[in-house]
Amino acid sequence: MPADLAVIGLGHHGLPLAQAAAAAGIDTIGYDTDPRSVAELAAGRSPVDGSLTVPEIRRMLSGSFRPTANPAELGRVRTAVLCAPTPLGPDHALDLTAVTDAARALAARLRPHTTVVLESPVPPGTTEGLLRDLLEEGSGLRAGRDFHLAYSPGRLDPGSRTHGFAGTPKVIGGLTPACTEAAAAFYGRLTDKVVRARGPREAETVKLLETNFRHVNIALVNEMAVLCHELGVDLWDVIRCAETKPFGFQAFRPGPGVGGHGVPVDTVGAHRPLRLVELAGQVNERMPQYVVQRAATLLNEHGKAARGARVLLLGITYKPDLPDRQGSPADEIARRLMDLGAAVSYHDPHVPDWRVRDLPVPRADSLYEAAAHADLTILLQHHRTYDLQGLAVKAQLLLDTRGATPTGTAHRL
Repeated sequence: MPADLAVIGLGHHGLPLAQAAAAAGIDTIGYDTDPRSVAELAAGRSPVDGSLTVPEIRRMLSGSFRPTANPAELGRVRTAVLCAPTPLGPDHALDLTAVTDAARALAARLRPHTTVVLESPVPPGTTEGLLRDLLEEGSGLRAGRDFHLAYSPGRLDPGSRTHGFAGTPKVIGGLTPACTEAAAAFYGRLTDKVVRARGPREAETVKLLETNFRHVNIALVNEMAVLCHELGVDLWDVIRCAETKPFGFQAFRPGPGVGGHGVPVDTVGAHRPLRLVELAGQVNERMPQYVVQRAATLLNEHGKAARGARVLLLGITYKPDLPDRQGSPADEIARRLMDLGAAVSYHDPHVPDWRVRDLPVPRADSLYEAAAHADLTILLQHHRTYDLQGLAVKAQLLLDTRGATPTGTAHRL
């Protein structure tokens, strides 16, 4: 059965796009090479944590969305959007294996006049280089003449109530002006504003800049957190005051580490490294170690050793009010605490089970009882359900890495 759209890759990038398309009444197939992911979706469950809820998936299935693992269906769509994951490899470069596999699957079935868009984070030059070559070689068609080719950086704020798909402008850079307009016509059905880039390389670099901007600024405020603690300065009050400046400043807040799916890229192919991004990565990677250092110092100041101490970790996801643990610093913090001999437990309303080093971490059922029993409670993620004022009263010792507790009720990062 033909469809208007194929979303290739049903992970954190692809599912929200498929949801937006289905909500707009666009006949959509979701293609994934993993039959388990397709089976999970067909059964009304999300194959990835923190992406979509069960009711949201069921609404998609009752509408115009259909998951499939049959690549033959890719040859019967007007638009195909590649949303394959591109994790960092061992060399800290983006791994394009999944993009390559998706491109080959599509190329073998690509029809003339199809609009092909890449949304995965990739190094600049990938769309008009690697992707174009794979599509042309596999199909015998020519990009810009026989089919449209463009890049559009994925822009997602998982769990946000203010930044939905329709309200987030979509950047598009096509191989030719006609390619740009074809992609713009598609995205114009999903979002209120389309921004046209000069070409695919510019659009690809938009994603690079946006991701690195976040990580560099988080690194700056993380370094400020360490400095302010040494100086006895309340950084959270500093940020509160600084963000009243109506120009030249954007507030970022420190934390125990940086999680999420937008990974910083400090090298781009064979080009020179981005020194500032490289340094920011080093700063952010040190934060879990700093949190454990602060925890050990707090225990020591209160007459307790880290060895044998009962430590409760609150909130182990990378973002509040979501079950997604991608890149969460909680794992490293737990490992380091265990290395010091601490007995680690956790509480998170969104994570029923957690394993560290293939061993189950005890989960606290009653938050207040667990905090009262623990020698130290560490807030790693501020979920909406946490009553921090009540928690501060119950906890023997509380370290707040998010600056979320009322002033004076806890030790802040």
